[in-house]
Amino acid sequence: AEVSTQSTGTEMKNNKCKLAKWTVSSILAGSDLLKFGYVTRSMPRSSGESIGHSILGTQEFIPKQFAGQISLDMNNAWGILRVIVDRCMQLKDGKYVLYKEPGKGILRIYKVPLNTFEEDNDDSDDEDEEEEEK
Repeated sequence: AEVSTQSTGTEMKNNKCKLAKWTVSSILAGSDLLKFGYVTRSMPRSSGESIGHSILGTQEFIPKQFAGQISLDMNNAWGILRVIVDRCMQLKDGKYVLYKEPGKGILRIYKVPLNTFEEDNDDSDDEDEEEEEK
C-alpha cells in the first residue's frame, strides 16, 4: 500500500492532466470504480531495452471521490469546455487543431488546410493498378 500511495502522490504531481482526463472519463462513463496500476521496468538492459515489467501495485477509487482528492471540480470542467466550444463557434468554417502547450496552461487553435491528416488512398490504389497492368 505504501508504494501505491507514494506512486499516486508522484502521479498527481507529474501528471495532473492525465489523472483529471481519466477521472472525468470515468465519471462521464458512469463507472463505479477507477483503477490505477503502477508498473516498473524489470531489469533494464544496457542497450536501453527492457526485458519486461513488474506490477508495483494497484489502487481503486470511486471516481467522484477521487475527483475531490485531486481538486477536480466538474462544474469548472464543464465551464472550460463551454469556453472552448464558444471560441470554436466563432471561427470561420475550416479545419483546426486544438493544441495544449506542454507544461503550460495554454491552449492554442491553429487553422490547417482541409486535407490535413487525410491519406490520399486513391493515388496509391491507381499506382498499384498501373503496376499490375504492366
